[in-house]
Amino acid sequence: MPEVELKPCFLTPKRVQPDYPLFVYLPGMDGTGQLLRTQTAGLEAGFDVRCLAIPRQDLTTWDILANNVWELIGEELAKTSRKSVYLCGESFGGCLAMKVAIQAPQLFKRIILINPASAFNLRPWLNWASQLTSLVPESLYDIGALGLLPFLASLARISRSDRHELLKTMRSVPAATVLWRLSLLREFDVSEDQLRRLTQPVLLIAGASDRLLPSVSEVKRIGDILPNSKTIILPESGHACLLEKNINLYEILKDKNFLDSKPATAKELELRG
Repeated sequence: MPEVELKPCFLTPKRVQPDYPLFVYLPGMDGTGQLLRTQTAGLEAGFDVRCLAIPRQDLTTWDILANNVWELIGEELAKTSRKSVYLCGESFGGCLAMKVAIQAPQLFKRIILINPASAFNLRPWLNWASQLTSLVPESLYDIGALGLLPFLASLARISRSDRHELLKTMRSVPAATVLWRLSLLREFDVSEDQLRRLTQPVLLIAGASDRLLPSVSEVKRIGDILPNSKTIILPESGHACLLEKNINLYEILKDKNFLDSKPATAKELELRG
């Protein structure tokens, strides 16, 4: 796993496709961007994919994180003449995506929110427990990560190697950073008026078997506010649904007519490779 210690950056998959729409993925609490790897090959059929990686020691505010994302997107757009940007945020990244989007709504062609952690305060026990984590010795965090795994994912739907990768990324984040990001979730707030500024199509995805957060209720709440949204409930999926073997994000976008350009054919991908 690459070390990112100075400031947030974009991880670039092996296939760089500057003529395709830019797809920006904002990750969950781990902040590594590594857990999108099971979806990258599919997304590359129609996008130039970038994954945000946040430094392991990063203790900055929502506003600073959002500013970093805007700067990174601006740098990517300056490299080509393309105009189309898809913004995708999962869990913690879903909150960050909302913060980014409401400040520059005109920048994004489409927005995708997956099990957004804006539902954090809807689970009082989780809010309460997160405030007690500061009392847990750092030496016990590895054990805590293992205990949290069944809540974070539907393990039977994830391959053994991806389960190990999920646990590895959870354990890679220092305790102080976990505490800080939990505090950000506790204070997260985006008003209904701010959400109504997002007039572009927004796709809301929730796992019905999410044991960590009430994601179904949250996407329905957000969907009632947004002027132009679609909601998808994945009936058997958990919180970390993008790791599941039967979930293909690109196919979901295609099935829901959420693509604004013709997908590349296999022959076109071969020629571009």
